[in-house]
Amino acid sequence: MATTRTPRVDPLTVEVVELIGTAVARYHEEYERAAGTHSLTGAQARVLALLTLEPLPMRKIAVCLKCEPSNVTGIIDRLEARGLVERRPDPQDRRVKLAAVTDEGRRTARELRDGLTFAREPLAELSHEERVVLRDLLTRMLG
Repeated sequence: MATTRTPRVDPLTVEVVELIGTAVARYHEEYERAAGTHSLTGAQARVLALLTLEPLPMRKIAVCLKCEPSNVTGIIDRLEARGLVERRPDPQDRRVKLAAVTDEGRRTARELRDGLTFAREPLAELSHEERVVLRDLLTRMLG
């Protein structure tokens, strides 16, 4: 018989969960604001950032963003109209189209990333060792 773990609900755990929630909310607010300065939605900015890593098929983008492929098609259409991404045939399967960032899209993604100060400024207050511990704890927490 499998046993289920009861989550901790002590005051410290509640406080940590609330702090993580606040940090995530502030990050998303800043990300949306930064995307807006480039006339992008948050979803468009996330797709652009994702495509700076490698060209991807629409279905894989949808999986990464946890959304429907039809939503990704609309996002790619709008990014393509602005010259930030382009569609290319997949060299492994020419029936599949890959979305790939253009030079302009890469520049925009870099400016967007460089404009995000919320995450960097508080981390700058931590020593290198503290950032390593934080990274390791978050990695462990996320499995």
